[in-house]
Amino acid sequence: MPATISPDALLAEINAGATVDLIDVRTPKEFAQVHATPAINQPLDRLDPGAILADRKSEAGSPLYIICHTGARANDAASKMAAAGCEHAVVVEGGTLAWQKAGLPVVTGTKSSGIDVQRQTQLTIGIGVLAGSLLGMFVDPRFGYIAAFMGAGLMMAGTTGLCPLASLIAKLPWNSGDCSSCVVPKAKN
Repeated sequence: MPATISPDALLAEINAGATVDLIDVRTPKEFAQVHATPAINQPLDRLDPGAILADRKSEAGSPLYIICHTGARANDAASKMAAAGCEHAVVVEGGTLAWQKAGLPVVTGTKSSGIDVQRQTQLTIGIGVLAGSLLGMFVDPRFGYIAAFMGAGLMMAGTTGLCPLASLIAKLPWNSGDCSSCVVPKAKN
C-alpha cells in the first residue's frame, strides 16, 4: 500500500511554500469538470511514469502526490510509479471528492452533459444484473451466470479498490476526450 496524505496536510505543505507535484489520474473529462487547484492531468490509462519523473517541478527525492476521484485509481497509479522507480509516490486520501468536501481550492469547469465514469459503470452493472436475472428466469437459467459474474466483479472492486470495468469504460472515446462528437446523454433527475 502506498503512503497517503490528507488533503488538508497537502494544502498546508503548499501554503508553506513547498514545490508540489500533484498528478490527477482521472479522465480529461472528469478533470475538466473539477480538480484540485495545483493538479495536472495525466490519465491513468496513458500514465507515463518516465515522462512524469522527467518533468517534475520538485526535487527528485521529494514526494509525488497522486489524486483521483476517491483514491482507487491513485493507488493503481502509485503502484505504477513505484514499479518505474519512484519511491515517493503518495496518494491523496479520499481523492478530489475529499478535497472538495474539505472546502479546499478547486478549479471548476462547465458541467458536462455526459454521465461520469462511475455512474456509467453503475449503469452497466445494473443493466447486466437485470438482463441476466430476467433472461435466467424467462429464457434459460444459465443466463443467471451474467448476474453472478457482475456480482463477483462488484465484490472484487469493493475489496481491492480496482474495477477493470470502470477502467475499460474510462477508455471509451466519449470519456477520454478524444471524441468531440461522442456524448453520453445526461440522465434526467
